[in-house]
Amino acid sequence: MIIQNTSNNNSNLKAGLKILEIDPWLKPYENDLVLRMNRYQEVKKSLLGEGKSFRDFANGHHFFGFHQADGGWYYREWAPAAEALYLIGDFNGWNRTSHPLVKKENGIWELFLPRKGVLPHKSRVKVRVQYQGTERDRIPLYIRKIIQDPETRDFSGQIWAPRKPYNWKHGDFRVNSDQAPLIYETHIGMAQEKEGIGTYREFGKNILPRIKALGYNTVQIMAVMEHPYYASFGYHVSNYFAASSWFGTPNELKSLVDKAHGMGIAVLMDIVQSHAVKNFAEGISEFDGTDHQFFHSGSRGDHTAWDSKLFNYGKHEVIHFLLSNIKFWMEEYHFDGFRFDGVTSMIYHDHGLGTAFTDYGKYFSMNTEIEALTYLQFANELIKELRPDAISIAEDMSGMPGMCLPVAYGGIGFDYRLAMGVPDFWVKSLEQKDEDWDMYKLWHELTTSRPGEKRINYVESHDQALVGDKTFIFRMADKEMFWHMDKNSESAVIDRAIALHKMARLATISLGCEGYLNFMGNEFGHPEWIDFPREGNGWSFKHCRRLWSLSDNPFLRYHDLNNFDGAMIHLMNGEGLMGGGTPQKLWLDQNRKVVAYRKNHFVFLFNFHPTDSFEGFELPIHENGSFQVIMDTDEERFGGYARISHEVVYESGTLPGKPEYSGIRIYSPSRTAMVLKKIR
Repeated sequence: MIIQNTSNNNSNLKAGLKILEIDPWLKPYENDLVLRMNRYQEVKKSLLGEGKSFRDFANGHHFFGFHQADGGWYYREWAPAAEALYLIGDFNGWNRTSHPLVKKENGIWELFLPRKGVLPHKSRVKVRVQYQGTERDRIPLYIRKIIQDPETRDFSGQIWAPRKPYNWKHGDFRVNSDQAPLIYETHIGMAQEKEGIGTYREFGKNILPRIKALGYNTVQIMAVMEHPYYASFGYHVSNYFAASSWFGTPNELKSLVDKAHGMGIAVLMDIVQSHAVKNFAEGISEFDGTDHQFFHSGSRGDHTAWDSKLFNYGKHEVIHFLLSNIKFWMEEYHFDGFRFDGVTSMIYHDHGLGTAFTDYGKYFSMNTEIEALTYLQFANELIKELRPDAISIAEDMSGMPGMCLPVAYGGIGFDYRLAMGVPDFWVKSLEQKDEDWDMYKLWHELTTSRPGEKRINYVESHDQALVGDKTFIFRMADKEMFWHMDKNSESAVIDRAIALHKMARLATISLGCEGYLNFMGNEFGHPEWIDFPREGNGWSFKHCRRLWSLSDNPFLRYHDLNNFDGAMIHLMNGEGLMGGGTPQKLWLDQNRKVVAYRKNHFVFLFNFHPTDSFEGFELPIHENGSFQVIMDTDEERFGGYARISHEVVYESGTLPGKPEYSGIRIYSPSRTAMVLKKIR
């Protein structure tokens, strides 16, 4: 799209780009930012005209698809290149010509079916699409439910029109903006211990209480949108308005969200608008017969690394489809926000593959997909119009400046970004000897963020748990986990793994981030990897489940790790210790592997040294007061050796070895972390 800019418009934009005040390093790229915002304004005006909002615009789900009206049903599709459409299904004995749609303006097709009962609840439907001599039976684009034939394995659309709509018990739930998001990332199907696919009902009954007990206030659900291949982990979406039938019915998903809200837990959806499945039979690819209805044509429309299709975000109809998709999930299922998958892939022509984002120029080169950036600005604006309390999180590994700044500032409008460099830092640390760990790098990696932008820190997400990778604890313990996680078994390898598992989590959550994420089961050190059923493993579910019984068994060390995670989450949330900017650095000692810092009235002391404990360690605190340990990683209930006293009250004063500082003298055992609170 070519944008004509006037010098006055440019001057006004430059004067209003607050992003340049927040991050002065962007000044050389001011013209690029002006271009970005000019495009945002021009496209927004062309979409909405004067006086309309994105809330008014994003209503495709209220028009397209199946809708009951007085005296019957309307069925509409957008298929501009198609030559004929016919509705087929149980209602007409799958007659392929009896119910043609009529072509209206702008590529819209419509059919009115008289009599309300003509499309009964749960009846199956498809649409036959003709284009230049080809005919394909397709699933309607806005269908709300998918069903698979158990014998033929064929997918069909299913009318979802229960006699009574779902009765929301907690329809007025709102996210508590005073609390940082403490996110429990989950997958419904693999959340059960059985060797099979878990359901929405089972998750609500068995897993939500666990999440609540641990203290997490947000659950992020993967694989909600319909996907034909279970092993895709939900990332090859086929039907954008259908809740995944792998796990149950639409009403059962609504009940799950409702139950979470009743527990005070916000529910985020892992939304996939960065690409779509290539399948014709199940997906939206070539719905009207062309390769460019929703996606870029030719090679630009193919993501070769992901074997999927790429949306054309410059096309108004695609923007309408995707924004309507966001509004649908918020309206229909009461989701409290989204984690946007694959943002890096969306915003660069090379999808961020092979690009090292080592300087600011990489963000504003010809490689940048400005149409995708504009779409994401619209998406975030819509989310806030619908619900100001809603949360949007970007999965972006490139570190695009302004990703989490308001659109009005010149940003993209997300609330948070996933700090994807943090798990990479922990993996690289484990590739070194413990005595070579760099405390200055640890501080830098865990505290550094873009100016004014909020982060979700994490040691590991589902990415690190998948087959082909290893979880943090499994990298350290490996096969020893199969033999020495019993509390009566001794193993130096397990001792190290458990100690560092706790320390890494406490450092990651407490070093200045505004939110925290954990993937289900990782909190208690779930052994092995996630391997979805596939041909290569005999379609086995053995490694596609969570062994909750390990954490429930008081004789196993998994139980201790689970105890620690709950205590850590409750401490950070209950004491208001999340966010607040970079903590006050108290002491970094590379030789002794010690890191100490302060947040509010709390002091965190880490000793990462593999062997050395320090008696009478002199810790500067820079003020007089009394301090007492309230939690430490070496507590017996956390699988430690109880070497740290919680009874002693430490009075700060002039330190003998550091007379220029005021602080305390304390015993700091090797591979431990402790939290002290100022009590007076």
